[in-house]
Amino acid sequence: MPSRIHPRPWVTFRCAFLACALAACSRDPAPQTPPPAPVTVVKAITKDVPVLVSAVGSVEPINSVAVKSLIDGQILESLVKDGDQVEANQLLFRIDPRPAEAALRQAQAQQARDEATLAQARSQVKRYEAIADKGYISADQMEQYRTNLEAAAAAVKVDQANVAAAKVTLGYTEIRSPIAGRIGRILIQPGNLVKANDVNPLVVINQIEPIYVSFALPGSQLGPVLLAERESALSVTATVAGVARPVEGKVAFVDNAVDTTTGTVKVRAEFANPDRLLWPGQIVSVSLTLGKDRGVVVLPDRAVQNGPDGTYVYVVKPDKRAEQRSIAVARTVGNEAVIRSGLAAGETVVLDGQSRVEDGAVLDVTSEASIAGGAEVTEATP
Repeated sequence: MPSRIHPRPWVTFRCAFLACALAACSRDPAPQTPPPAPVTVVKAITKDVPVLVSAVGSVEPINSVAVKSLIDGQILESLVKDGDQVEANQLLFRIDPRPAEAALRQAQAQQARDEATLAQARSQVKRYEAIADKGYISADQMEQYRTNLEAAAAAVKVDQANVAAAKVTLGYTEIRSPIAGRIGRILIQPGNLVKANDVNPLVVINQIEPIYVSFALPGSQLGPVLLAERESALSVTATVAGVARPVEGKVAFVDNAVDTTTGTVKVRAEFANPDRLLWPGQIVSVSLTLGKDRGVVVLPDRAVQNGPDGTYVYVVKPDKRAEQRSIAVARTVGNEAVIRSGLAAGETVVLDGQSRVEDGAVLDVTSEASIAGGAEVTEATP
């Protein structure tokens, strides 16, 4: 009787392993739900937003004076130093007064001599008028006395003018500031000789309180500017690099023509500048306010995303899921976007964390921001 063949143990193990592997491959993997995306949210609100026109401006002094000497002479003394703030009529320099003093004394001496001649001529006319009436002297001789009197009086008037001119010249030996402002570097030091109305000034004074900022606007903006100017004075802000707080001023001048070569119109704004943040020659960013858009929907601009189909935001639905919604942005003011369409006030949108969000995703709202001058994050309320 043939013997029964028993399978080997290792063959039995291999078959069992293959059967388990085939059974495991036949089952689908269990789906994994992604965790909620942590985000910061903000509510869209309505507010009044200023209509702004931006430009680049240059700061200019209202008055700038190059101080020069009106006489020839030697500078004896400088009573100011580089960068001083000076007042109007403040003494700045002294020029050697001795030549002018000598000229004044000479003019005064000449006046005294001619006044003596005038007194003599007046006495002669008075003395001879009585005898001329009686015929003791000729009419021609009497006329000569009267002519001498008139000539002497005219000479005294010339002397008086010369004395006044000499006093003015003597006054020029003291050089005073014609305006209040800040002086620059002193260009001619004491000891040097100066000439009247020389090419080089002694110093330059710039008035910086108040001060001007000039800028150019596109000609297309001229109409709105003129219309807004008729309503009220136009406010302007100038932002200085490195200074957080903008400086406020008013439009002082709009040019009477558009530059045909550039298509722009020049505008000048005046700033009180009490803190002296604006400095002549400085380049600043200018914002001109033309009015306000009232009751528009606004949103922090970083909540707005750009995609192939335009701008969009993620709206937070009541079930804490994200809805990708296309919107239209009218303009951006500061860090706020003015929404033209696609979003209503009171709707909540994702402010930060959009990179982890997709349409329909579940959201984990970790904090909520509020809109004031900008979006400031606060702790979310449960």
